[in-house]
Order: sequence, then C-alpha cells, then structure tokens
Amino acid sequence: MRLPAALVAAVALAGCASAPTTVVAPLPPAARPSAADATVGTAAGADHAAGFGAWRSAFSAQALAAGIRPDTVRDVLGGAQWLPRVVELDRAQPEFTRTPWAYLDSAVSAQRIAQGKAQLAEHQATLNATAARYGVPATVITAIWGMESNYGSNFGSLRTVDALATLAYDGRRRAWAQSELLAALRIIDAGDIAAERMVGSWAGAMGHTQFLPSVFLAYAVDADGDGHRDIWGSIPDVAASTAHFLARSGWQANERWGAEVQLPPSFDHARADLGVRQSTAQWVAEGVSAIEGQTLPHLAAASIVTPAGARGPAFVVGANFRTLLRYNNSTNYALAVALLAQQIGGGPAIAGAWPRDLEPMSRAQIQTLQETLNRKGFSAGTPDGVMGPATRAGLRAFQRSIGTAQDGYPTLELLQRVQAP
Repeated sequence: MRLPAALVAAVALAGCASAPTTVVAPLPPAARPSAADATVGTAAGADHAAGFGAWRSAFSAQALAAGIRPDTVRDVLGGAQWLPRVVELDRAQPEFTRTPWAYLDSAVSAQRIAQGKAQLAEHQATLNATAARYGVPATVITAIWGMESNYGSNFGSLRTVDALATLAYDGRRRAWAQSELLAALRIIDAGDIAAERMVGSWAGAMGHTQFLPSVFLAYAVDADGDGHRDIWGSIPDVAASTAHFLARSGWQANERWGAEVQLPPSFDHARADLGVRQSTAQWVAEGVSAIEGQTLPHLAAASIVTPAGARGPAFVVGANFRTLLRYNNSTNYALAVALLAQQIGGGPAIAGAWPRDLEPMSRAQIQTLQETLNRKGFSAGTPDGVMGPATRAGLRAFQRSIGTAQDGYPTLELLQRVQAP
C-alpha cells in the first residue's frame, strides 16, 4: 500500500487528485542564489551539462565526507542526471488560486471514495493491525494513501537521486535539496532500496505516501520483517510508516478529527482561526451546533475553520486535524484527508453549500489586494500573490473597517472595495 507521504514536505499537494503533492514537512523558503551558486548553475547561457558535471564532482566530495560509502558515491551519485523538466516545475507558479470546493471536488471524489473502500477491504488485515499498533484509524491511513498517490497509481516515476541532484544544482532551495540528497544516499547505503527503484515526484517525495528522504530516515518502518523499509512495494511498510509519522506527530487515539458544524448568526468570523482554541463545550455555549443528525466530538482544544469564509461550510477541528497539517501544511489538504477518511468509513459528506458563484482569484489579483491593503494601512505582509496569515489578518482588519463579516476570505468584490477611493 503505497501510502501518501504526506509527511514529506508539502511540496505540491495542493490539488493532489492526480499527482503526488506532499512531502510532509513544509519546504524551506526559496534561497537567494549565492555568487558561488551563480557561477555553477544559474548563469545565463551556461552549459548545464558541463556545469552539472562539475557540481556533481564537487558534491561527491561532500558526500564522502558525510560518510556515504565510496561505491554509492561512484555508482549512484556519479550516474545522476540533470533533468531540465524538474527545474521548470520548481520555478512554475499557478496563475490562479484554487477554490476550496474545486480542490475538494477532486480530492474527495466519488471515485476516490469508492476506491478507498475497495482498498480498505482488500488490505483490511494489514490496515487494522497497523491501526491497533499506532492508534491511527485504518480509514485515515487509507485516505492519505489516496490523497498522495491515488492508492499507488501515481507516485511519480523520476529517480529520486536525479530529481534532488537537479534541485541541488539548479533549484530554488539548494541547501534543502542537498540535505535531502544526502538522506537519499544514506537510504541506498543502508540497503533499504536500490537506486533504480527509488522513484517519486519531481520534488523528491517518494513512494506511495510521498515521503521525503529525511522523513523516511526518521519514520519509515519495516513492518513485514524482510529487513528493508519499502514504501514503494510493501503495503505493510507503507501503512506502518505513514501511521508511525502521524503517531509521532501528535495523533490522539480514539479522538475524532472534528465535524461539520452550524454557526450562529451572531458568530464572530474573526475567531474562525486555528489559533483560537477552546473546548467543544465552550463553542456549543456560544451557539455552535452540530449538523442535523450528527454529533459533535468532545475536543479539549478545538478551533473553527471556514475554508470558504462566511458563506461556506464550517467545521470544528481538534488535535488530530492539526496533526494532519504536519503531513501537509494546508487546511484544504487536512480537510480533504479527514473528509475522505470519514466517507471511506461510511460517514457523511459535507452538508453545507459552497459559494460556487465566487470566481477564483489570480495570483496577480491577490498581489494587488496585498499591495492595496498595505498602502491603506491594513498590513498584509509581503505582496507575493499568496494568501497567508498576514494577508488574512490585513483583510480582516479592512472588513472590520467596512462592517462586514471578518472571514479573511478574498473575493473580487472585496478587491474592488479595497481599491475604491
């Protein structure tokens, strides 16, 4: 069972319905190339084949100094290939942001739910044994598997050493890629997997559950007892490795991830934030209620999240939801895993309606929103076209100034109001 390496750095999971997207630990910010880097990999018109060869020779010395066996350095690193397509993907940015409903429509589709139920039935003994060992439900393990690689049908086909060597030579996060490349070489050194079988995504995420090499070293498990930790071909190893990561990241056995809720008309949407935590009982005292026919879980530190703002569905989430964020630091991703697991287990789908009439905003429009908010004194952080905590805080401050719900959700209407004189 090639589980989704959700713990590998959230490399691309944003819309993972078809391609591996995570990496379990968020990638570090893109580094500004140094002068030395520029002379090797990014100088305009450089001969990349020769440049890559020179970089590979220099890095071989670092690998040997780090304790990688000479045979591995010669046979594996010495044969690494530069992949121009990896550089293109690393530098690409989506033109438009993806709405929560578009993301969830794809990630939690009827087909993926049905496939998840089939996989759960087929591997029931393994998944149940893993759940008993680590306290992570079989449905959650299965859902991550579905999210990360569509149950093993698409976990990437690039040699991990080639992808990481390319990024270490000519990517935006070279120090990070070098560290992951060394980790990949250690895995090969240890005999867990042959270099030609170590395959995954362009960003270095590997196997069914898209673990980064560093995450593999820390959390991969040999559950089938064959002496190898194999997240490419062994379902027991994939299941156990994924559950082990979640358990070590704070998963609370016998606690639900959360539930969909109904908010009272007077609800202060500025409090719909993962940083605002209180017990479910306290939220209920403020008028938050369960969807008809459902029950609320007892959560000691629960937050309210509204992925599409005041007009969309609302959820109360607890510690296990935050653990899912450790796999991929995206609220949409964590919600997709939770809802997919819930429905694979026979639970309900979302009852609330999404505001599907709202058009997605482009990165350029969000950057304009950020720039305008900053100019008008509503601090929105660095204008980069990405909705982060600072931008949501600035937008909420603007919404407060005009007397609308402070949900921090960007819309074209709000952009026009911000730009108005």
